[in-house]
Amino acid sequence: MRREKKPAGLISSQLSKPILDSYKTVSAAQKRIMTTLLSCYKPFRLNPICHPSPSFRSHSHHLHSPRGILEREDELEGHQDKVRVKRGMQCLARSIFPFCHLRNGTEVSRLIPRFLQSRLRSAMSEDPELGDFLDYMEKLKNYERSGVPIGAGTDSDDGFDLGRMRRLLQRLGNPHTQFKAVHIAGTKGKGSTATFLSNILREEGYLVGCYTSPHLLTIRERISFGRNGDPVPAEVLKNVFHQVKGILDQSIELENGALTHFEVFTALAFFLFSQAKVDIAIIEAGLGGARDATNVICNTELSAAVITSIGEEHLAALGGSLESIAMAKSGIIKHGCPVVIGGPFEPHIEHIIRDRASLMKSPVISSCDPGIRSVLKFSGRVNGNSYQICDIFIKVQKDLQLSIDLPNLKLLMLGNHQLRNAVTATCTALCLHGQEWAISDESIRAGLERTQLLGRSQFLTQDEASAIGLSGTSILIDGAHTEASAKGLADVIRMMHPEGAVALVVAMASDKDHLAFAKQLLSGPRPEVVLLTEVTIAGGKSRIASASTLKDVWIRAALDLGIDFMDSGLIDHGKTLEDHKSESRGSSDHSPAMLVVCHIGSVGDSIKAASQLLQSRIDDKPSVVVATGSLHVVSSVLAAVHH
Repeated sequence: MRREKKPAGLISSQLSKPILDSYKTVSAAQKRIMTTLLSCYKPFRLNPICHPSPSFRSHSHHLHSPRGILEREDELEGHQDKVRVKRGMQCLARSIFPFCHLRNGTEVSRLIPRFLQSRLRSAMSEDPELGDFLDYMEKLKNYERSGVPIGAGTDSDDGFDLGRMRRLLQRLGNPHTQFKAVHIAGTKGKGSTATFLSNILREEGYLVGCYTSPHLLTIRERISFGRNGDPVPAEVLKNVFHQVKGILDQSIELENGALTHFEVFTALAFFLFSQAKVDIAIIEAGLGGARDATNVICNTELSAAVITSIGEEHLAALGGSLESIAMAKSGIIKHGCPVVIGGPFEPHIEHIIRDRASLMKSPVISSCDPGIRSVLKFSGRVNGNSYQICDIFIKVQKDLQLSIDLPNLKLLMLGNHQLRNAVTATCTALCLHGQEWAISDESIRAGLERTQLLGRSQFLTQDEASAIGLSGTSILIDGAHTEASAKGLADVIRMMHPEGAVALVVAMASDKDHLAFAKQLLSGPRPEVVLLTEVTIAGGKSRIASASTLKDVWIRAALDLGIDFMDSGLIDHGKTLEDHKSESRGSSDHSPAMLVVCHIGSVGDSIKAASQLLQSRIDDKPSVVVATGSLHVVSSVLAAVHH
């Protein structure tokens, strides 16, 4: 008789009968959800014969309530005493059993504490057949969750050890030397530029690999290859992992456990591209450039380096100044390889990049060259699909000769910032053409026009809005979380809804510049409603900006900009949504003050609340609800839509 495998990391003697019974009856995917939850409850992996101390007994009433035990996680997590396992695990079994039957991508219940929600969503949304791979990766150091150490992205003693990455790749047979590559760094615009360029090359018929980060719904999004650019199939990723797992195990041991999640996944991407025999790979740097794990590509394989923009994101990790960030990102420039720069840059920042290029004897192409003209002419929506019509004209006669005319280009990526990314991608394609890559003007146009990215100024279709219970509501989602990206989003709102009423739903990580972000959005079309909420952020609750903190910041921004506002407190705590609607309607007969309110709940519920508040303030005026502040906001909305 085959014995039932127990949840990983838990000793069977410590499991109560309800959990074991539940575990035996659920599917493999449900087992993963259950194991994810159970593995977080460290206190219940203790000796079952021990007794709680008096300090723990003061909280013991919480053990009788499933909700209570989840709410007391902070006290339990740091408690050093041994506790009675059986009663706690029985309660936990009652708490989690309903979640074992959630469908893939179902909105996580508010019963689950926020520090657990991201892990549970991951367990629910990822492909079941990737379970072993995801469990393996989960054990590695993940700086996307924990935060990047100070100076880690600089080319200094504090920087990441690229030697570790090179040794791993050498054990894998140096797969990164088996294909040509374009390496893209920059504060903003890397992913969009990489996708534009990948699609241009695919239109020409090339087999293209593309490596980007982060992802929204599944880690498979980070690796795309083939002629359609779809995410790597789960089965392919699983097979590649098992093919090299022995080498990974050996490498982790030899490196004393120092290999990171990003390093291992990057190595897997390179190995997969080598196996697939791609013609070219478009590689997005993760952090900075000089010490990023992707910066192992030599000049013999590098067809072009691209630097899209320089901004103050990850400031501490990249040296503390715009100048140090520019130096870190210019570390991807290799000897004799052309460099395409986006911008516009401040003169002294561009000077840093050009100095590095001069040192490397690398020709420079700037998308802001006087010989390049781009114009956003107008925008529109057809059958719920948004677009903008642009002109791009390029005629450069400097280091490299580039020439193309693209009138009336129909871009599905919205905003002037995306037009700049399209120009940068076009310059890079022309640069490749100058190296005898066959790329026609028609392929450049077709590649630009087919490009779409989830969560970049994305309007939900009516079917998508209906899927989350908001039929008839115009919803715009955007992962903006910096001052520059907030400006880009404000421009899109102004362009697509020049006369419409706006409600903003904002949730952010704690380490962002909240005030600069708020001021940029408030400098655009003035919103009728600003609803501040919270979303699970990679790294846990310590990285979540509380709704009340964000509300204080937005009030300060409104005061600084002279915007009349009304602080309407917190929905569901002493006031119902109807109370807020009533206050909103009664605030003014002519020009009601901007309503600023907190809401604790899922992003979907927050969008619904913002929509209702907005409708209570306007008559038949066109309106849009904008959800922004983090890619985690976008991920939460898309998970609800797609599943």
